[in-house]
Amino acid sequence: MPKILSGKIIETGKMAKTVKVEVKTQRTHPLYKKVIKRSKNYLVDLNGLEPVLGQLVRIQETKPLSKKKRFKLLGDVKVK
Repeated sequence: MPKILSGKIIETGKMAKTVKVEVKTQRTHPLYKKVIKRSKNYLVDLNGLEPVLGQLVRIQETKPLSKKKRFKLLGDVKVK
């Protein structure tokens, strides 16, 4: 089953058909019970969509598309 993540687009212009998405996660430390925040950047294939800088999007893991690209864009996140 492919991994699906949600994050924010932080870079669009430098690469053709590719955007950079920042995914933020947080978890509780098992011993100290403190919340640990992490962020990671992923290179994502556009998949024919036209995203906007700062937009919240969902990305899905896929087969390797290039040296660093392993995710494709599913669409924007519905904010309630």
